[in-house]
Amino acid sequence: MPYRLAVKDIAFFERPVQFVRPFRFGAVVIKATPQAFVRIEIEVEGKGRAVGASAEFLVPKWFDKRPHLAPEQTVEQLRRSLLIARDIYLTHSGFEAAFGLHAACIGAQIEACAREDIPPLAAAYGPAEIDKAILDALLRCTGANFFEGMAANIAGVDARLSRDLADADVWRFLAGCKRLERVAIRHTVGMDDKIEGEGGVADISENAGARYFKLKLNGDPAHDADRLIRIGKELATLSHDYRVTLDANEQYADLAALSTLIDRLDHDAALQPIAQKLLYIEQPMPRNITKASPLGALARRDFIVDEADDSYDAFPVARALGYRGISSKSCKGIYKSVINATRAAKWSAGGEKCLIAGEDLTCQAGLAVQQDLALGALIGVTHAERNGHHYVDGFGDTPVTEAEAFLSAHPDLYIREGGKIRLAIHDGGLLTGSLATPGFATATHPDWSAMSPLTQPTPKIPLEKAI
Repeated sequence: MPYRLAVKDIAFFERPVQFVRPFRFGAVVIKATPQAFVRIEIEVEGKGRAVGASAEFLVPKWFDKRPHLAPEQTVEQLRRSLLIARDIYLTHSGFEAAFGLHAACIGAQIEACAREDIPPLAAAYGPAEIDKAILDALLRCTGANFFEGMAANIAGVDARLSRDLADADVWRFLAGCKRLERVAIRHTVGMDDKIEGEGGVADISENAGARYFKLKLNGDPAHDADRLIRIGKELATLSHDYRVTLDANEQYADLAALSTLIDRLDHDAALQPIAQKLLYIEQPMPRNITKASPLGALARRDFIVDEADDSYDAFPVARALGYRGISSKSCKGIYKSVINATRAAKWSAGGEKCLIAGEDLTCQAGLAVQQDLALGALIGVTHAERNGHHYVDGFGDTPVTEAEAFLSAHPDLYIREGGKIRLAIHDGGLLTGSLATPGFATATHPDWSAMSPLTQPTPKIPLEKAI
């Protein structure tokens, strides 16, 4: 049953993270980015106080890709999203269920961020991180693990933000959720990643034995087709079967350009090693164009939305346009993932082909990857993109004692290798057993003393006051 809680304190920290290889997606190349950390203290009615935590990269040029913004400006947006959300959450001093608190704050958050020209996807980042930390504290205080707690709907998730569902739909879905014992990794092939030979996509030392591959596109049909032909030749040499997904990160300008690529996939024999293994295509067009462009005949291929997932209504809107699915990312909101998974299950039970996919915005080893992995394992995501282990060298520059603590607490999830502690990938997948510990998928917290307070961004002049 849901517990009621009150938030007593919210603190933000950050730590720089260096990549061991550049990651190019869309129009941006990332070589380093800060990781934000959230520490929250709550009081649970009748139970006492507890501290919870969450973490997520402050990723540039994904939440807001508008070309006039510099990468650092989009990182500043995310810092502002956190700070605005903190003020809103702390105004609610009474006891209420975790989801009830989220529902009471999310509308005000979107409005406050809009006044600073922060779009809805970036606006949702602050509540997403705060909600994860609140849930971690709630589960710790009650001694429940994430999977059992959510199956019992400890957060009180209901349908008040999703008018197409009934409360009973959500409760029924959560009650049927069981932890997946393993989640296969989907190896990301960025636009700058090597394709052929040693260090290429088929090199097991590079792909960690993955059976699933996520291939980035740049929006030029001819260029993308030629690159996919090269990748297909390499993947065809694997000794095991494989599946692929394609991700354009909003780079296809319109339906005409997208149609050109789909025609190549359907008719070009050289593309068959990709086309025959293709599960779905993710977010091909810009989010504003997506919402105004029914897929029509292109829906013969399965498409999902990601960056266009900026509200609780995004999935029903996308479904009406011909999209089959939507991504789950903890940085977009754990409760929205639960609601969308409920929808996918309900629509699928009615005879439609609907899915919720596991995508990873470079979740770093530790809190971020564990909480995102647990979310997917709860809602039935059998394979998920995992960027962090590939683009960051294990725990990177995380203090050794902190990395050692995570290894000790989660020995099925991490391994010591080459002098570094990194994700332990077992036959192409990650194990989830140790995530079933009191709290939100973690038995330990980061070393708060080894990071800096969140950098204070300069608030923008509200749009209505700008001259």
